[in-house]
Amino acid sequence: MYICLCKAVTDSQIREAVANGATQFGQVRKELNLASQCGKCGILAREVFDESVERNVDNEQLFYAVS
Repeated sequence: MYICLCKAVTDSQIREAVANGATQFGQVRKELNLASQCGKCGILAREVFDESVERNVDNEQLFYAVS
């Protein structure tokens, strides 16, 4: 789904940025040039980012060392 129409940024791109290690919304904004034109996408983009970070953390907690 398109999150930013001005820059043609999708939710998949935001999720991919988080999966690749982005931990702060500012990193994603800079990398994808989000909310840099009209700014209307900022709230939804932040929601997708927060959801992605939460899922990423939940997935990381599934892995632990085997002794």
